Amino acid sequence: MNINHIFFDLDRTLWDFDKNSQDTLIQLVEGFDLISRGIDNSENFINKYKIHNERLWDLYRVDKITKEELRTKRFRLVLEEYGILDNQLAKDFGMAYVKESPLKTRLFPFAIEALTYLHQNYKLHIITNGFQEVQHIKLEKSNLTPYFKTILTSEQVGVKKPNPLIFAYALNNTGAKVEESIMIGDDLEVDIIGAKIFGMEQVYFNPKKEKHQEQLTFEIDSLSQLMEIL
Repeated sequence: MNINHIFFDLDRTLWDFDKNSQDTLIQLVEGFDLISRGIDNSENFINKYKIHNERLWDLYRVDKITKEELRTKRFRLVLEEYGILDNQLAKDFGMAYVKESPLKTRLFPFAIEALTYLHQNYKLHIITNGFQEVQHIKLEKSNLTPYFKTILTSEQVGVKKPNPLIFAYALNNTGAKVEESIMIGDDLEVDIIGAKIFGMEQVYFNPKKEKHQEQLTFEIDSLSQLMEIL
């Protein structure tokens, strides 16, 4: 294996999406005074949100709903569970979430150490399904931007992972060859199997040690292990 180019996913791989999202939602539940509107507590609100958000993101990945629908509907559905039928509130909450969330800077442990190490010997790139206008903010605010030569979003490319066209676009855009490239990500189907089908080596970042049957190039549960295998 002669790797020169490393392609990273961003959310839940480097940028701790779940913790940053939780911090933002707690802040907004308080800011919008949702307790006075009938929300029991932030924890239950967040748990309900996660269920709707995950289901709607699955639909967004296969182009069943638009970005705009996703941003409002995930909060409208949560509010409806509390008997709050207020489309404007859902829209305002959704807009505030998209504005505030990318400003959060929690990273996974050893993210900076691993990137500092890898940056010395490899060309690093980002391939993300996240929204164009927020991913760059996340990278900048978290001081990740300097590590990456290329930042590609699915909106920019026009297709989402695991579509092989996004991997082909990434190679063409960076001048990388598939045999000298490796994909690092947390989503087994979207990042890892997508890269595997395309013919690219993979590192499955699996911090929760979720069980699966796939044969992969590498699997890690801590980003510190990248300094051992690459």
